[in-house]
Amino acid sequence: MSAISEKMSWPEEGLTRVPYRVYQDQEVYACEQQAVFRGATWTFLGLEAELPEPGDYKTTFVGDMPVVVCRDESGVTRAFENRCAHRGALLALKNRGNTREFACVYHNWTYDLSGKLTGVAFRRGVNGKGGMSADAKPESQSPRSFRVEVYCGLIFGSLSADAPPIETYLGPEVAARLRRVMKEPVKVLGTYSQLLPSNWKLYIENVKDTYHASLLHLFFTTFRLNRLSQKGGVIVDGDGGNHVSYSMTNTGGTGSEYERDKMRSADAGFGLEAPQLLEYVDEIGDGVTLQILSVFPGFVLQQIFNSLAVRQIIPKGIDRSELVWTCFGYASDDEAMTARRLRQANLIGPSGLISMEDGAATGFAQRGSAGAGNLLSVLEMGGSDVASSDSRVNETSVRGFWKAWRRHMKL
Repeated sequence: MSAISEKMSWPEEGLTRVPYRVYQDQEVYACEQQAVFRGATWTFLGLEAELPEPGDYKTTFVGDMPVVVCRDESGVTRAFENRCAHRGALLALKNRGNTREFACVYHNWTYDLSGKLTGVAFRRGVNGKGGMSADAKPESQSPRSFRVEVYCGLIFGSLSADAPPIETYLGPEVAARLRRVMKEPVKVLGTYSQLLPSNWKLYIENVKDTYHASLLHLFFTTFRLNRLSQKGGVIVDGDGGNHVSYSMTNTGGTGSEYERDKMRSADAGFGLEAPQLLEYVDEIGDGVTLQILSVFPGFVLQQIFNSLAVRQIIPKGIDRSELVWTCFGYASDDEAMTARRLRQANLIGPSGLISMEDGAATGFAQRGSAGAGNLLSVLEMGGSDVASSDSRVNETSVRGFWKAWRRHMKL
């Protein structure tokens, strides 16, 4: 039983209701840091392509724990807590770099590329005075090391020995869809991040919510890139926490209901001054123009036309989170394809033509529910179960997130 489960019960309606308290309560936030992010889950740490050489490192977070990810001298990918064993200061201060060792700027304690303590400044004192006793064990408080698995060029880390192998954790259908995008070595095109005025779970719900995409994102509907009448579906793994949603353009009807029901901008007659923005090459060969894949708790892999990116949501408090985007292409891309991916990167990110509304919408949800801690949100689109579907007019994968979250939180 978790600490929070002694004080909080889940609504009797099950997965079709979510207490607004879970987005607003400091005790819930503290409990999920341990039960979810430091529990038997896998957190995305970065792309293997971000660490091409021995000594390369980057900093990131697992929940609110700062983490260093690096490639050691033998080429093995390592991850450990970004914390000195002495007084808890950060070991790596830069977002990324290359080094032979990490030295704490505070008192110059040093660590190797696996996070092992290798040196304590003035451990023997000066002139026979001061220093540590012979039986001191400063390494007893060394940074915690992560299990690391690299799957299709994606680096995942876990502090738990109980987390299953990453491919098992993904589930067979989600793993296949991940391999679909990560089909060959990649190269990083650029990164950006944004601060969201909302709880991290609201953004993950948003990613899994296929119902909102063509209603909130006017660019999708206006240019017929993603309408619920198009052929597509939702895949949810057995545990519920991982999902894939996908669609194909110009399939499954005209989508005339958008115009009939006078949905926003559906018939506004807008055009693009630069139509090459939406020039698409079916490089995978299956006609899927949009695929969004998520891995519990906070990883997203996207394909929107030829725009490829990974996203990581990082909790920064009960009502604040950071969303980190990393755009990539394949190492085999020619100049034309790289230029196409960079153009289409304008669709995503903090001010993307498609995704700029997500940060606002989740912020509205955080603000709107601020006084409703004892009330419940409603998740009944598509029924009450958690299952894959060939309809995207549902909330099955959102319910799946809460199924997984409740299991880890023991609620």
